[in-house]
Amino acid sequence: MISFTTAEENLPSFDNPLEMLHACHEKILRQCDTLRKLALHLTNNGCDQQVRQAAQNILRYFDTAGQFHHQDEEEDLFPALQISAEADKSHLENLLGLLLQEHNEMRGAWDALRPVLVQLSQGKQVSFAHSLLENFINKYTEHIAFEENELLPLATRLLDSQQLLKIGKHMAERRGANVIN
Repeated sequence: MISFTTAEENLPSFDNPLEMLHACHEKILRQCDTLRKLALHLTNNGCDQQVRQAAQNILRYFDTAGQFHHQDEEEDLFPALQISAEADKSHLENLLGLLLQEHNEMRGAWDALRPVLVQLSQGKQVSFAHSLLENFINKYTEHIAFEENELLPLATRLLDSQQLLKIGKHMAERRGANVIN
């Protein structure tokens, strides 16, 4: 049986956007784990209801929350960091440039994997290219580790409460949630 989480866990609120980003990283890693389980289950059992449901959930997550996560960083967090970095702006520019490049590579990996998941979600028996799966998972896993070790600690040091409030407000608006004050 492919296990995946359908209920929302207790997530941090939008008034702590860095914790929200961390929680999103954890959810992405769980989705990657589900992808691996889906591939194994598909090999052993064919495209059954569990595969279809898992594919639908993965598609829903990466087509919405996964995209919002990239926007949160690219449209709000990265610009706020650029404003706040007083020392060693070149280090920050290199870091953000690398992260943006990785975001583009992850989008490309998603664009390559997504059509297979669409077919599976529709109950079509397709062969699952494990290289697509591993490329996608590896890109996300490495990227998340880098952001957890470099980006989020940097943001914690550089951003003040007003900047974090503004980022959290934009994150809430992006998701159609009640906006914090």
